[in-house]
Amino acid sequence: MAMPKIKTRRAAAKRFSVTGSGEFRRNKAYKRHILEKKTPKRKRNLRKAALADTSDYKRVRKMLPYA
Repeated sequence: MAMPKIKTRRAAAKRFSVTGSGEFRRNKAYKRHILEKKTPKRKRNLRKAALADTSDYKRVRKMLPYA
């Protein structure tokens, strides 16, 4: 009898994607509202994707078993 498949955490799947080298890409926070007081430079930099911290990789990998 085969092991059952592991379910992916859908919330994590929507927030993280895997790069070619196996790192996790994430979007930056603070870009949803109260944007008038933020400078254009700051808002522009918030558009760019960032990498998840290496200390979180183990937790993210557990939530995305097939990523």
